[in-house]
Amino acid sequence: MHDLGVSFGTLRGRVKAVDGAEFSLEPGQVLGLAGESACGKTTCALSIVKLLPSNANIDRGAIVFDGEDLVKKPEEQMKKLRWKDISIIFQGAMNALNPVATVERQIAEAIVVHEEISRSDAVGRARELLRLVEIEPQRCQNYPHELSGGMKQRVMIAMSLACYPRLVIADEPTTALDVMIQAQVLNLLRRLQKELNLSLILISHDLSILAQNCDRIAIMYAGQVVEDAPTRDLVEHPAHPYTVELLRAIPELPGEKRRLNSIPGNPPDLLNPPEGCRFQERCPWREECCDISPEAPVLREIVSGQYVACHLPRS
Repeated sequence: MHDLGVSFGTLRGRVKAVDGAEFSLEPGQVLGLAGESACGKTTCALSIVKLLPSNANIDRGAIVFDGEDLVKKPEEQMKKLRWKDISIIFQGAMNALNPVATVERQIAEAIVVHEEISRSDAVGRARELLRLVEIEPQRCQNYPHELSGGMKQRVMIAMSLACYPRLVIADEPTTALDVMIQAQVLNLLRRLQKELNLSLILISHDLSILAQNCDRIAIMYAGQVVEDAPTRDLVEHPAHPYTVELLRAIPELPGEKRRLNSIPGNPPDLLNPPEGCRFQERCPWREECCDISPEAPVLREIVSGQYVACHLPRS
């Protein structure tokens, strides 16, 4: 993804939800996208598969997959690409599944639409996929309301793998699940990613989840990527003040009880984003050079593989 810009039309004007986002993903790699709510994570994900709502528009940039720019692809070509090459696990399985169709049928329909295959063969593959995500065979004919939240999320994972895609986007795949089920779903997703050699984009506001499951993490703030680094480097040596504050906000179970850290202030209004650094109003490292610079800091490599958009990055 290069210099992606996405805006939403509203009654007050166009909101620049994503404004120059950049990141890349290697085959078989797991990339985490993190940041506060409304920072642009889901908008980036939906832009990749071009499933943005009707009031959204991709204003600029490129999304290159297999050497082709997806931004320039017409809808008819994108329909062939979705699920077949790129699939998405939507946030909230309860709302993503059809309540009046069995889970087996829903997965089979996705296969029939995208491949030349008989319905009976599609049903057979659907059952294999459900077994792969550890759903018992007798549950294949169940409707979504007959399954637990964790089981519905497993069904969504099975559906995302229906046509053997190379890239899977998981948008908050464990939302509303309890901690134990959350861990099971994440372990399953990671196991399948390794077994099938998938490229995976894992979106979460929880940095601790991404730190345990991702090869790289990109931190987004106010529609931009402010840091992108290998997971270990980002966790042990964060270079952007926003990343540092996010890591400090993760609760620690051992040790004495303490008040949770938070980042004072609010993200900027993306109807009229400020000039220069968008984090400066909340930044604990802010200095005079940050105030006088009218230019936004550019994402640049400060050490091998670690990219930061900050006037005063930590080295």
